[in-house]
Amino acid sequence: MSTRRTLHFVFKVGDRTKTVKFYKDVLGMKVLRHEEFDEGCKAACNGPYAGKWSKTMVGYGQEDDHFVIELTYNYGLSGYVLGNDFLGLTVKSNKAFAKAKQIRSYSGGDDSDVVSIEAPDGYPFHLIDQQQSKIEDSIIKVTLASSDLKRSIDYWSKLIGMKIYECEIEKYALLGFADNQCKLELRNIGKAVDHRTAFGRIAFSCPTSELVGIEQTIKEAGEKILTPLVSLDTPGKATVSVVILSDPDGHEICFVGDEGFRELSRVDFDGDELLTKAIEADHSNEWFANKGLAKEKA
Repeated sequence: MSTRRTLHFVFKVGDRTKTVKFYKDVLGMKVLRHEEFDEGCKAACNGPYAGKWSKTMVGYGQEDDHFVIELTYNYGLSGYVLGNDFLGLTVKSNKAFAKAKQIRSYSGGDDSDVVSIEAPDGYPFHLIDQQQSKIEDSIIKVTLASSDLKRSIDYWSKLIGMKIYECEIEKYALLGFADNQCKLELRNIGKAVDHRTAFGRIAFSCPTSELVGIEQTIKEAGEKILTPLVSLDTPGKATVSVVILSDPDGHEICFVGDEGFRELSRVDFDGDELLTKAIEADHSNEWFANKGLAKEKA
């Protein structure tokens, strides 16, 4: 049995108000915690940016046993350019499916039991018309692009340690750490993967004692380590240890020590209020306007 588990996917967003409304009102998620940072993350959690930023975790339940979403906001940027790297996040929720149908902002036939909808920054979500399960994660898979599916499968199964659940070698592969966890789907796109500036990051946890071994395994295989083992502080909360990797197509991977992360990721019941206050206190648009400027996309 694997000691590793899938945690979350990171999206960079340009408008917290519109974004959170989508996740709460359309997808039916809740704000689990919200954190503000005065300077860029040592592990580039907010991307390659040095300024003030925030992190908001949203999902269907506590991070101990649910795959969730991390929304990263950089105060000086209005948005990001999408690449062909992120192909979608699949959610099983008849309520979200019905909401998407109600607002008629989706693609897919009226008779289909799957519809696709985009978040405000353009990230695609695929909603399945099924009731959410009590034993299986409602977010059932994250789909990423692959330019060489065989090499991707080798990396994720042999180096990262994922089990292969399904595979059609010319089309796709479905991998994961456990039957009831969110899975990773890799789809062959037949060309180079272009991340542009909106690139995300998928996060996993493992016992802290395994982090050194993971880093060593990747190093010996000649694959890329973006951030060697480092400790990250969150004001007023637990410190965690992380290693940041990059797969053959440049998809960013975070491994975090499970013990510290479980403490860090406890639901903050004031999270929604903290986010609201942060949005109200954000005068970055006015600051740029007063200088005759507009926020730019990254």
